[in-house]
Amino acid sequence: MIVLLMAGCTESTPAVFRPQGAAAREINTLWWILFGMGTAVYVLVMAFILFALFRRRNQATQADDPQKNVVNGRRIIWFGGIIIPAVILVVTYGFTLDVMMDLRLPTNNDRLVIEVTGYQWWWEVVYPGEDAITANEIYIPAGEEVLFELTSADVIHSFWVPELHGKMDLIPGRTNIWKLEADEPGEYWGLCAEFCGMQHAKMLFVVVAVPREEFDTWLEAQRQPAVAPTSAITQAGLDIFLEEGCAECHAIRGTEAAGDLGPDLTHLANRLTLGAGSVTNNRGNLAGWIADPHGIKPGSLMPTSGLSGEQLQSVVAYLESLE
Repeated sequence: MIVLLMAGCTESTPAVFRPQGAAAREINTLWWILFGMGTAVYVLVMAFILFALFRRRNQATQADDPQKNVVNGRRIIWFGGIIIPAVILVVTYGFTLDVMMDLRLPTNNDRLVIEVTGYQWWWEVVYPGEDAITANEIYIPAGEEVLFELTSADVIHSFWVPELHGKMDLIPGRTNIWKLEADEPGEYWGLCAEFCGMQHAKMLFVVVAVPREEFDTWLEAQRQPAVAPTSAITQAGLDIFLEEGCAECHAIRGTEAAGDLGPDLTHLANRLTLGAGSVTNNRGNLAGWIADPHGIKPGSLMPTSGLSGEQLQSVVAYLESLE
């Protein structure tokens, strides 16, 4: 238990014991209540067992009173087996139902809606009506409740941001509605909590909460098409991207690339990670990902590019310009 508590309180990992949103606080409070009740029951049961053992040993030489034993046995059954467990269950259900009521989805529709689709093994993020698409990074305004429409393109995934809320499954052919709210600006890491295949452990995402003004600025930037190449090397990179088949899987708005099998790369340079949290987004990792994605994420559906060194440098230069 001490190891679990320490793991939940580190600053570098999602922390279920460090809630940063209203829903997470409700769940965290309920967890501690149930943990406290469970601990109390365990201590009382162990104390009763020890009392019974030592009491029996002390009275081993004394004659038993059958009538008294029957009465005591009935008391134990009524109180220990029926009344006390019933009280514990009623209290437990009471706290649980209260939290469930607090976590109900809002009935009005004046909140920001974000569509998230799970793939093996990454997340597509769409802002409906905004012409903004990204991957593995979800920007939200801090201090505001946001609704999510969750679905899956292949197998069952599970959407979980431990510091903001509990888990919700993404099921093929079904849309589940969820909500998140972050108290303060910050980065809140999420993960897939349902085993979904070979790279389940490398299916991370990050919720970036920013002030409303900064969110509006970010969203406006995401609406814009990709910047046109401004140098010979970036133009060569775009040409290679289109000619070598990259555009069959990836879209870059403002170009001829319109693939929909992989993440939209229109503003790739602004993203924090590559491969759904597998590595940080920098020049070396980007080149390594293009050259050999399976070396970073075995089982990835992205094929090895087979580009020459010069071609690779051109494509990397172009992708780095997509801010």
